[in-house]
Amino acid sequence: MFRLETAGLNIAYENRLIVDDLNIQIPQGKITALVGANGSGKSTILKTMARLMQPKTGQVLLDGKSIHKQSTREVAKQLAILPQNPTAPEGLTVTELVSYGRFPYQKGFGSLQAEDKKMIEWAIESTRLQEFHDRPIDQLSGGQRQRAWIAMALAQDTDILFLDEPTTFLDMAHQLEVLQLLEELNVTAKRTIVMVVHDLNHASRYAHHMIAIKQGKAAATGTPKEVMTPDVLREVFGIEADIVTDPRTGVPLCLPYALAGKENRGIIGVESLVQSQVRQVAGV
Repeated sequence: MFRLETAGLNIAYENRLIVDDLNIQIPQGKITALVGANGSGKSTILKTMARLMQPKTGQVLLDGKSIHKQSTREVAKQLAILPQNPTAPEGLTVTELVSYGRFPYQKGFGSLQAEDKKMIEWAIESTRLQEFHDRPIDQLSGGQRQRAWIAMALAQDTDILFLDEPTTFLDMAHQLEVLQLLEELNVTAKRTIVMVVHDLNHASRYAHHMIAIKQGKAAATGTPKEVMTPDVLREVFGIEADIVTDPRTGVPLCLPYALAGKENRGIIGVESLVQSQVRQVAGV
């Protein structure tokens, strides 16, 4: 079932076309990962689907209606977005940040109502930030800070959550912390999650559906097993890779070993380097 899809979507920066005739569908209740090389247009697509950018032509459809023809407040009650590298004013606490997620439900400059406070508390608990609720955002670790921003998006109480590279600049432990949280929210809170993911193996492990973007077009869509193939990786990323099965989860893992079309050159280069070092040691 698809609540969200694009129809003939074209996106441009001034006169430069970035996305060309994109037609994709987002499965409801699933985690979808947009993957692709740097500059492929995946973040631009995410922003346009989240109504942060206006398409040149075509449509983003939410429940069959153009998302760009609906009011900002109404859209904000149906989807939330966490942009890449968000920043908060100095001194802003976790609770204050999360409360911003209730803005679409407030009238004028009205104060928080009982329902607002209930949702804020639930969002903080869901992201396991109870002990930090009065802590300034700038005093949190990277993983904690990202969880606070996710809590703000959760407080918005939407069915659809967009995230643009949510693990950027996080170390390995904090990356897993954020991705496992999103997986948990998908299962327990039934959120449809759409995220741009840089790491292919993270996308394969945590997403049910993958969309591989190449030069603003969908080069491949489907399950991780359908998208994570040597042919797709060669076409989209320009790499040669072996695909193995994760013994724990059963999902495909990418093991890149060369740039596309340069396998022999890379091997010869390594052999020449080793031979040169051997000759130096031998004094030849």
